[in-house]
Amino acid sequence: QLQLVESGGGLVQPGGSLRLSCGVSGFTLDYYAIGWFRQAPGKEREGVSCISISRSDGSTDYADSVKGRFTISRDNAKNTVHLQMNSLKHEDTAVYYCALVLGLFRRCPLFKSTYNYWGQGTQVTVSS
Repeated sequence: QLQLVESGGGLVQPGGSLRLSCGVSGFTLDYYAIGWFRQAPGKEREGVSCISISRSDGSTDYADSVKGRFTISRDNAKNTVHLQMNSLKHEDTAVYYCALVLGLFRRCPLFKSTYNYWGQGTQVTVSS
């Protein structure tokens, strides 16, 4: 059974950094996309970043609110996708989820309705 497990959340001061990881297990996949989403209390779940995975390099995309601060990357050997978050702000506080959708994507999707496998989420709190 395909499973996604997030890790790396925590409490950090404004301006600090965190690295989230999303481990994929249960299947050997050739083509898929991984998205990172976040949901703050009382708000809709929103797309943060995504990466398409194939035999060659994949595309990446970012929400405008995190461009230049967040970087998504993959570790093929470990079936893991990382989200490096720098210059964190109070408004980045949320539960962060990774999600997976099977398929070959020229441009990875940042729409939550596209994804059908989800992790359990990890809390990120930015506070002084």
